Amino acid sequence: MNIGFSTLALFLKNNNEIIQTAKKHDFSMVEILAEEPFYKRDNKEFKDCGLDIRIHSPTVDINIASINTGIRKESIRQMIHCAKYAEMINAKTITVHPGKIGRIDKHLRIRALELCIESIGEIIDNSNVEISVENMPNKKSFLATNLEEMEMIQNETNCHLTIDTGHANTSDNLEELLNMKNISYCHLHDNNGIKDQHITLGEGTLNLELLKKVDNGIIEINNFNSVLKSKEVIHSMI
Repeated sequence: MNIGFSTLALFLKNNNEIIQTAKKHDFSMVEILAEEPFYKRDNKEFKDCGLDIRIHSPTVDINIASINTGIRKESIRQMIHCAKYAEMINAKTITVHPGKIGRIDKHLRIRALELCIESIGEIIDNSNVEISVENMPNKKSFLATNLEEMEMIQNETNCHLTIDTGHANTSDNLEELLNMKNISYCHLHDNNGIKDQHITLGEGTLNLELLKKVDNGIIEINNFNSVLKSKEVIHSMI
């Protein structure tokens, strides 16, 4: 398995420090968390740095499935902007959240899924990097929490997928998701099977045997010591 970590673990650290830390600890991948503070900095250091760079697009106040046209259009614009940045630094993939609904209603969910698919199609049409849609944790307001919706989104858009192991653990569908086509990479973290906790691998209920199916994994935890502990767990499994 190729293993990396999210810059969430070293958030707002100097870019060169992040790159050198990755190399020092023998990581081959880094996922850049592209929230607003990130975009206020010069990030060209990641270009041709010798690592496999992926980008997690902004998520705060973003909803590509919003029934509010203005919010949806701005969310799409920011995804396309993120993809342009990914192209500039030779990043392979940007991971996109599929969106959510503001009120728990079957008809709204159906409409939101339609809007999600339209939005992803527009993002793909205006991008030159992989657009990878992430499965969400088991929460009624989130889209793409189950295999059916993930398959629908992929079949309609031909997008790639980012399989979040912790999210899938809350929905008990990780094995099915890992059998899907065109998986770009996986987010690796653990939880109690109920709440999306982002804890160290092995400290929750995640079936670690399933990690043997993962080719490219980003440890998505906000503490670097926990990242290193999770890396040790992975090496003990494979």
